[in-house]
Amino acid sequence: MKIVVDAMGGDHAPAAPVEGAVLAAREYGVSVVLVGRPEVVEPELARHDTSGLDIQIEPASEVIEMDDQPATAVRAKPDSSVVVGIKLLKQGRADGFFSAGNTGGVLAAAIFHLGRIKGIKRPALSTIFPTVKGHCLLLDVGANAEVKPEFLVQFALMGHVYAERVLGIGRPRIGLVSNGEEETKGTPLVQAAHRMLKNISSLNFIGNVEGKDIPAGLADVVVTDGFTGNVIIKLAEGLGGLMKQIIREELSRDPLSMVGALLSKRAFDRVSARTDYSVYGGAPLLGVDGVVIIGHGRSNPVAVKNGVRVAKTAVEQRVVSTIREGWAAMSEQIAAAVST
Repeated sequence: MKIVVDAMGGDHAPAAPVEGAVLAAREYGVSVVLVGRPEVVEPELARHDTSGLDIQIEPASEVIEMDDQPATAVRAKPDSSVVVGIKLLKQGRADGFFSAGNTGGVLAAAIFHLGRIKGIKRPALSTIFPTVKGHCLLLDVGANAEVKPEFLVQFALMGHVYAERVLGIGRPRIGLVSNGEEETKGTPLVQAAHRMLKNISSLNFIGNVEGKDIPAGLADVVVTDGFTGNVIIKLAEGLGGLMKQIIREELSRDPLSMVGALLSKRAFDRVSARTDYSVYGGAPLLGVDGVVIIGHGRSNPVAVKNGVRVAKTAVEQRVVSTIREGWAAMSEQIAAAVST
């Protein structure tokens, strides 16, 4: 299996993507293609022991920067690491793609060059969200600020497939974000999506979920529009940072608290591990015709390694073809639900 890694993507490129690719090639036995400027990628790769590993470098002379306008940059920079990497996937020269670079740029390149899975109207960016019961899959978290009810239905289908195939959750519970659990709550968009989803028997739709229900683990797949989903994850990141800061301040306030902190260090380490973004690796872009994983901009080598693992698992579990097959099998039922 061959996974493309955008060596120029992320706050710590090329060091983090290159080291993460080496770790992934060694631990998961995959072939890796590092895409980027050879004059910076080659010296970075030379710092690592790559004996016995299949790691190649694919030249790309341009970079889509974090502040570039995505669609414009994809067109203006055809030799960027993102575009070159996505094209390798399109040409069948690789099985999956990972980047911690400009999210919008990856999304635009994937839509332009891979296209959408037949029948899927909008791709959705999903992410693993920690809960008291483990984790859930939240989508969309940024690809579609404005949606239609049928888009949310398709997000539910794609989340269902990913949760079953990659996360190993049998018949995942699907919840729709709203401001109340009653089906009459929410915007007209949410109410219309609720009516459609409850009529699709092949999906385990449990109804509306409120913001507090997400970390409580009431649903395995949480569906919303990209604007709301992005607000949810950014708020969660901010609250996580706030709580860490408050705990740190309070534990250092007096000697007795400091002793308690030392005694509790192992527990704090476990809490940190459960909420560490690097463990989850990256967010799958579901709905495009290829395995595309987008990492956090600040991805470290461990996050990149795990992003490659996520791509590998998605390929092995045939996520793209299963979404295609699932849509084909479900299309009549969904069409009937949409028309009601």
